[in-house]
Amino acid sequence: MIMTRFLFGIILTLTPLLSLAQSPKQILQESENRRRGVESSYSEMTMEIIRPDWTRTMSLKSWGRGDEYALILVTAPARDKGTATLKRGNEVWNWMPRIERTIKLPPSMMSQSWMGADITNEDLVREVSIVDDYTHTMLQDSVIEGRTCWKIQLVPKEGIAVVWGKVNLWVDQKDYLQMRTEFFDEDGYLVNVMQASQVKNMGGRPFATRLEVVPVEEEGNKTILTFDKIVFDDAIPESFFSVQNMKRVR
Repeated sequence: MIMTRFLFGIILTLTPLLSLAQSPKQILQESENRRRGVESSYSEMTMEIIRPDWTRTMSLKSWGRGDEYALILVTAPARDKGTATLKRGNEVWNWMPRIERTIKLPPSMMSQSWMGADITNEDLVREVSIVDDYTHTMLQDSVIEGRTCWKIQLVPKEGIAVVWGKVNLWVDQKDYLQMRTEFFDEDGYLVNVMQASQVKNMGGRPFATRLEVVPVEEEGNKTILTFDKIVFDDAIPESFFSVQNMKRVR
């Protein structure tokens, strides 16, 4: 019994040290794996775009495979149903069924709003990798939504075409949830804040089911993403993420 207590005490003492031993890159990789699944993920979401004088609600489905493939489909309202965004490697496409047109997005369009929301095309599909395309600096820990978080600053590597000049990201030290993100422009001004909340068990793991994105200089504007369903690591073939399938997926 004495030996058991002694060993348990050592484990408790070493646990913070083991956490500190992780590099920012390792923390972000683990966070990304838990956020989207090691192999794949499927989710159903509600997006609410809020403005001072109107509100718009959309229903979405999203499929992802690693950090190379993503497909986002609008399922409601009727006027937008079937609209889709596809990511394959470094290529991003939009399909607009109302005009039966497919558009390949150039890098200059990645900073534009997706469907009028406070989320850019880059935010939605993450064309660049927060793990590989940024340099990382560990800043002071802080508490977000009652969770002790690592604060990590991300600065894009030279030669990488990105939307944001700098990103501050708070990652929960227990479940590796991305609890808060601050997006800065190239001049260092804070543009958007994304706050996560309502952590629930979804897909067999803790998951922040509500994301609120607020543009700091646009009073009364916000976009809220609510996850209604999520499934991790079901087999999704690479062939699913094609321009042809983007037009017919339901």
